[in-house]
Amino acid sequence: MRSAIQLKQVNQRIPKLDGMALTTGKGVYTDDIVPQGCLVVKVLRSPHAFAKIKSIKTDTALRVDGIECILTYQDVPKIRYTLAGQSYPEPSPYDRYILEQVVRYVGDPVAIVAGRDEKAVDKALSMIHVKYDVREPLLDFETAKDHKTVIHKEDDYHNNFDIGGNPAKNLVASGSDIAGDVDAEFAKCDVVLQETYYTKANAQAMMETFRTYTYLDCNGRLNVVSSTQIPFHCRRTIAHALGLPQTAVRVAKPRIGGGFGAKQTMVSELFPALVTMKTGKPAKMIFTRQESFAASNSRHQMRMTVKLGATKDGIIKAISLHTLSNAGAYGEHASTTVGLTGHKTIPLYSKANAFKFTYDVVYTNTMAAGAFRGYGATQGCFAVESTVNQLANMLHIDPAELRLKNIPQQGEKMPAYYNETLSSSMLENCIKKGKQMIGWDQKYPSVQVDDHRVRGVGMSITMQGSGISNIDVASVAIRLNDSGFYTLMIGATDMGTGCDTILAQMAAELMHCPISRITVDGVDTDHSPYDTGSYASSTTYVTGMAVVKACAQLTSMIKEEGARLLEIPTVLAEFDGDRVYSSADRTHAISLDKLAQSLVGGKPGNWLCANASHCSPTSPPPMMAGFAEVEVDTETGELKLLDYVGVVDCGTVVNPNLATVQAEGGIAQGIGMAMYEDIQYNEYGKMSNDSFMQYKIPSRLDVPNIRVAFESSYEPTGPFGAKSIGEIVINTPSPAIADAVFNAVGVRIQSLPITAEKIKLAMLQQNE
Repeated sequence: MRSAIQLKQVNQRIPKLDGMALTTGKGVYTDDIVPQGCLVVKVLRSPHAFAKIKSIKTDTALRVDGIECILTYQDVPKIRYTLAGQSYPEPSPYDRYILEQVVRYVGDPVAIVAGRDEKAVDKALSMIHVKYDVREPLLDFETAKDHKTVIHKEDDYHNNFDIGGNPAKNLVASGSDIAGDVDAEFAKCDVVLQETYYTKANAQAMMETFRTYTYLDCNGRLNVVSSTQIPFHCRRTIAHALGLPQTAVRVAKPRIGGGFGAKQTMVSELFPALVTMKTGKPAKMIFTRQESFAASNSRHQMRMTVKLGATKDGIIKAISLHTLSNAGAYGEHASTTVGLTGHKTIPLYSKANAFKFTYDVVYTNTMAAGAFRGYGATQGCFAVESTVNQLANMLHIDPAELRLKNIPQQGEKMPAYYNETLSSSMLENCIKKGKQMIGWDQKYPSVQVDDHRVRGVGMSITMQGSGISNIDVASVAIRLNDSGFYTLMIGATDMGTGCDTILAQMAAELMHCPISRITVDGVDTDHSPYDTGSYASSTTYVTGMAVVKACAQLTSMIKEEGARLLEIPTVLAEFDGDRVYSSADRTHAISLDKLAQSLVGGKPGNWLCANASHCSPTSPPPMMAGFAEVEVDTETGELKLLDYVGVVDCGTVVNPNLATVQAEGGIAQGIGMAMYEDIQYNEYGKMSNDSFMQYKIPSRLDVPNIRVAFESSYEPTGPFGAKSIGEIVINTPSPAIADAVFNAVGVRIQSLPITAEKIKLAMLQQNE
């Protein structure tokens, strides 16, 4: 039930704990803590999309002054692994070595060079001579399945369990989820519509590139300091790939300069780790921006075919979706990302009597894809929501009203969402609030500005999840210190999202104290409690519930210790945050600081620390409605985004300031995907736009004043009624903007990004 207690810390606009440090330039990142004299590590990368190394000559390069070591495929452990940061057993295929004789994309590692400074390493890199047997690359993911070019032929290719893959067919994964008789339902429908949509392999483009520092401690243990979202998964994978026991590896996370999913994949960690193990010396690797674009990971490129069947009054009765996903050269996150294209879109249309969701994920000779905020739901939202908007147009029904007729209601079971029951939702209110904020009734579908400029509005809805049900695990520990303040120890990784702040808010609320009395410890796998990591929108919901459990335990401990010191029955002990007192005589009390001091000296010492873990059997979905207003120049096709409104139901908003910033940032990223970002490869498989000069993300001048509002439900399984917010906010811009363009000029762009060229060409073709 919703608590009637007035919240003092949760749902308050408390400043981010590290906000002042960040704004004054005092933030300490990985490269800031690397000591002098650390070896510099760089990688020689393949210039070919697909080739086998015939020979590699390093002797001349080794004579460069300052070079410590050069490692090739002959010098690394022959252990297959995956870079995907996912809970064990990982569903991603084990299809990598640290270095391999076969290279599978332009940028694949060929040799590792370590030296005392960057100048020496760069010189040595230029002196390594490699001869390749160049093979025909496979660059078109639509022709990859059963193609004559087979990318993975290795005998030790391994899956922990069946994900429907077949590397001989270039198939990483495949699967289906079906309920009801889709064909029979389509046959009954008044209108059936089928469309195909394409999305690109977007770059996460975080400000801090990938970077790692490694060293051996006095006991010979490998210490890894890395900008990562997944410290505990990092530890496991590093140990596995290097053939070490996990006890021999420690991973620590300093401040992260953004990740957006890119750092849910291990990218930079193994290269300096291997150098340190080989030389015994500290080593660091700092990715250049070009490497971050062309030799890391990206969003999965996808083609999605959507088929909808509906009655003439707009009730959707059948949905079919087939997704083809491009994993690139390696299969990180391949089978899990693609699933969200259907499982986070189809459930929004609960009146459907049947649905069919099928998918294939294929290998190609492009850079491997990985995790990116939204994790497949973003691509699926563009396809499904665009098709729903087209259906509304065909039926001459307002797309907002069509959705209101079809969305799931609280208490309904959602077969397409793992058969979970919708336990909280304010999606109807989100749609109505968004309509009001954008001025929908006055502006829909379009307004003529002058003889060549038209303004149109468009909308979409979306859902995400709150962690991965029955898989994500979060643990926390909270300790009472000797002067009455608390240390909150978490394994969740704050990558700029503010999770340290919101978890501290929860702890402060539960311990009845100001947030200034909560310190949050950084993540270190040697002493932090286990957490699967910061991904899948899990921290607020999953780790937050672990905080709730741990604080309840610590409160009980404080009451018990206070009762002992007051010499009263424990049942009479009450705790108000500042003191423990007797409910029978409120003046009979002991202050928290005196209680804490008594625990660290004298008899019987009893240091109070509570530990708790949480794994949820459900993943309650946050909901959102997004509305866009655009202006299109009919003479040139030029597209301007004038206004964007996002209305979010994330349950109880833990910190309105941070939630608003999360929403604004996610919407801005979604706008970039919709209008600007366009990864391209040339005919040889080389990325053409691997810098910010060519790869365009929107600047502040390109983004309108994004307006965010919240319609809060109360999630009974979440901490203080909260659900997630991190990922959902990126999903709605692409379909909303695409529909606004259609409503303005009558052309529907079905591939991203939506550019002036595409709009104008479509208008010309329409007039032919």
